[in-house]
Amino acid sequence: MSRPSGSGAEDTADVIVVGAGPGGSAAAYHLASHGLDVLLLEKTEFPREKVCGDGLTPRAVKQLLRMGIDISEEADWLRNKGLRIIGGGVRLELDWPDLASYPNFGLTRSRMDFDQILAERAVAAGARLRTRTTVTGPILDRAGRVAGVTATVSEPGEKATSSDTSSDTSRSSDTAAKRTVRFTAPLVIAADGVSGRFPLSLGLTKREDRPIGVAVRRYYYSPRHNDEYLESWLELRSRQGDDTLLPGYGWIFGLGDGRVNVGLGVLNSSTDFGKLDYRRMLLDWLSTTPEEWQMSTEEHADGPIRGAALPMGFNRVPHYTRGVMLVGDSGGMVNPFNGEGIAYAMESGELAAELATQALARPAGAARERVLRYYPEELKARYGGYYRLGGWFVKLIGNPHVMRLCTRHGLPRPTLMRFVFKLLANLTDPRDGDVADRLINALVRVAPAV
Repeated sequence: MSRPSGSGAEDTADVIVVGAGPGGSAAAYHLASHGLDVLLLEKTEFPREKVCGDGLTPRAVKQLLRMGIDISEEADWLRNKGLRIIGGGVRLELDWPDLASYPNFGLTRSRMDFDQILAERAVAAGARLRTRTTVTGPILDRAGRVAGVTATVSEPGEKATSSDTSSDTSRSSDTAAKRTVRFTAPLVIAADGVSGRFPLSLGLTKREDRPIGVAVRRYYYSPRHNDEYLESWLELRSRQGDDTLLPGYGWIFGLGDGRVNVGLGVLNSSTDFGKLDYRRMLLDWLSTTPEEWQMSTEEHADGPIRGAALPMGFNRVPHYTRGVMLVGDSGGMVNPFNGEGIAYAMESGELAAELATQALARPAGAARERVLRYYPEELKARYGGYYRLGGWFVKLIGNPHVMRLCTRHGLPRPTLMRFVFKLLANLTDPRDGDVADRLINALVRVAPAV
């Protein structure tokens, strides 16, 4: 699928995309579809592990369809009808809303090959993928504008560094022989995940006033692997007793291959954030689940517990500067309401590709920069008000008393919960929607953009 790095024309492109996750591969696909020469640089090899809940909402499904990806059951995708919410003694199943703007189903698939499928689609569209290529920094022109990247390349046959940009685990090669290369392009798209090493090299640090979460997950072989609903737990009980509540929220997503993805997340609005052993918390919660689910012991576990940060609400800005556009987790685009990142990575990747294509059709200089500077403005228009609401939501549910009140008094009211479900999933029709759609859209419009 990938080709070894060469020299000369092989090391130049119209656009360089750093990172072949969902945002990077979506950007590369749409750029190549518009006829641009794209270099897609990925430091690992496929397939490779990534930390994720593996659940895709209709927003993400829409992006897969826009890339022409086969999402049939025969291609090993598992469809789901909606979300099952458990908390406050209530078990509520909410179907995905039936909208004109989005599909009415979600999907699950392991990230082990999900990213590879997207990268292969980008290659099929014409992008040039370079794996085992770790970007180390920018190339700057005399004006301080980014004109390319430097990278280290592991030669075929070596064991490349395998470090998950969104995980706290990494495995380094025992061999040290690598070669340094330079790739040049008039525009770079940074899609290197939560670590954001490339934007960090330009001085773009994370904002501490924006919400962030931590999630841990593990795979288990379980008879629940074919569940028709994604499952969210708003109250996590400890083995210490029925009255002991753990902080955060949990999930169980069936993958259809005999396994489930089980995890929990904690937001930085919680007083316990950063103070707990999240892996121990996960095992504590799972020890209380029914024995027949096969999650309460180590016997049916598949692999270790892995963790990741969730950068939310535009926690790294600006999203365009000096020839570099940020997409996905690199720009802190995870939805604060529900922790979803893949859909927003792919959407921002498509938007970046569209504006990059328009910009590069203009001569270098002020006319091109005018188009590129529109990118953060459009992101703010699309998500800014919604993310502001999400930030307020995160602060509210960080208070355990507020969370308990919402759970116990909100869940028994299905009409209210269907409204909340649409809000949390960011699924509304912009025009001709129902009353809930119109109210949510109005709230987003009046909220000050982050």
